[in-house]
Amino acid sequence: MDKVYISQLHVDTIIGVYDFEKETKQSLYFDIEMVCDISAAAATDDINLALDYAKVSERVIAHTTAKPVELLETLVEQLAAIILTEFTTSQVTIRVSKPAAVPQAKTVGVEITRHKAS
Repeated sequence: MDKVYISQLHVDTIIGVYDFEKETKQSLYFDIEMVCDISAAAATDDINLALDYAKVSERVIAHTTAKPVELLETLVEQLAAIILTEFTTSQVTIRVSKPAAVPQAKTVGVEITRHKAS
């Protein structure tokens, strides 16, 4: 199977458990990998048959900035469900990095892989 991916999608949003995190936007970086079949899009050169990474990116940004959540775990589960429901992919892997969360670390984050229900 083929994969379409988005690397280091940057979104500034409110996220976090602590009060100070709820006052200032923080940077999140998303790496998203979606399993799909690109053969129809490739054969016809038709964007309508492709898994459009621009539309996925727009949807991730819109959801991430719409309603703050406290945990990265909550956010990536929500995004996985959206991508599997709204786009033609059978599997999605989302890795989100939060570089400012731990001063001693370059970044921290969460990664999940979810499959479309059969």
